[in-house]
Amino acid sequence: MMKKFKLMALAFVLGTASLFAANGDNLKEPTKKIRTQIENLLQSSVENIDSEMTVNITFTFSSEGEIVVLNVDTKNRDILNYIRENLNYKKVESPGERDKHYTMPLKIKAS
Repeated sequence: MMKKFKLMALAFVLGTASLFAANGDNLKEPTKKIRTQIENLLQSSVENIDSEMTVNITFTFSSEGEIVVLNVDTKNRDILNYIRENLNYKKVESPGERDKHYTMPLKIKAS
C-alpha cells in the first residue's frame, strides 16, 4: 500500500514538473511581442535629458488588456511623466497575464 502511494506521488511530481517545463517556452514569445508594442508606444523623444540612461519599468495588465505602470526606477520627473503618459492605460494586442508583474529595462537616449 505504501509503495503504491509513493509511486503515485512520484508520478504526480514528474507529471507536474513536465507540465511546467512545457509551458516555460510559451512565455518567451508573448514577452517579445509586448516589448515591441511598448517600444512603439515610446517612439517620441524625452525632453530635458542630458545623457543616455537605462531605467527598469515594472508593469502589469488590467482585465481590459491595458498596461498599468507600477514603478519606474528613476528620480528624473521628466522620464517618469513621459513613461506614465505614454504607457499607462494604453491597450496592446495580445497582452500578458493579468495581475502578473513584468519588469522591462528601457534605454532612454538624450534628445
